[in-house]
Amino acid sequence: MPFAPALGNPFALHQTASFTPSETLCKSVVASYSFTSSVFFRITHFFPFVKNFLKIFFIFFERRAAIENNKTVQTVFMKKFTAICILLLIPLCAFAAPLKSTATVTENKAIYLTFDDGPTDSVTPKVLDVLEKESVHATFFVIGKQISGREEILRRIAAQGHSVGVHSYSHCYKEIYADAKALLKDIAECRSAIRKVLRRYDKMIYRFPGGSFMRPDLRDAVTGAGYNYYDWNASAGDAEGNFTAERLYKNAVETGKGKSPVILLMHDGVGYKETVKALPLIIGYYRQNGYIFKTL
Repeated sequence: MPFAPALGNPFALHQTASFTPSETLCKSVVASYSFTSSVFFRITHFFPFVKNFLKIFFIFFERRAAIENNKTVQTVFMKKFTAICILLLIPLCAFAAPLKSTATVTENKAIYLTFDDGPTDSVTPKVLDVLEKESVHATFFVIGKQISGREEILRRIAAQGHSVGVHSYSHCYKEIYADAKALLKDIAECRSAIRKVLRRYDKMIYRFPGGSFMRPDLRDAVTGAGYNYYDWNASAGDAEGNFTAERLYKNAVETGKGKSPVILLMHDGVGYKETVKALPLIIGYYRQNGYIFKTL
């Protein structure tokens, strides 16, 4: 989907009950050089003088041709008119889309793709492949005990410019949520496991396993230790059942609709192969709808 909506007829915003000859020719010239309606809409939106110039030029041509009543004169003017259309419209096409894209960025429509429960050998590298192909960055909340033996995967996460956050060392709810002391111990162990691989790691971001609503009474302990914790306001629902990639895509779209920023929950743990398949679709949807991708 282009940033500007496809409007069908490129002159739809200006159309009256009937076209004058000059409007008809403008329309046919644009069509003949395969300018899509959405691109032409962007040009006339940001450069309204273009359409007016074409109209004025062709009106002049019509009158001159009528006076001369000469097919040779008509042919010469037609060639000149066509050449001007090409020379004028092609360079402007290069500017039309970026201008529209810049407008969407200023609206602060942002999405944070987040992945919990990695790193894993089977899923995390595939997620990284998709993100690399799409030139998108994400945030990975990792499980400390899973880093051993997967150090290169963690290094790759960091090397590709993604953000790494503390999720848990054990991910055992009974242990980590026993009390504040147990939770902070688990956080410290996870952070230590990360720093053994990423020596310069200095982020202080955390995600409660299951979300902070699991133990709201422990939020102060986390912030008191200097961490910022992040829940989510949209989810692919990949941890809620054995859903297809299409269903995960729909979940990610529906739960994030109308929100900005969107913090989207997904997982890169063992068994989340459908998440990998859904990821390009999810990225495509939010990108086409003017969102920019950020990391926590």
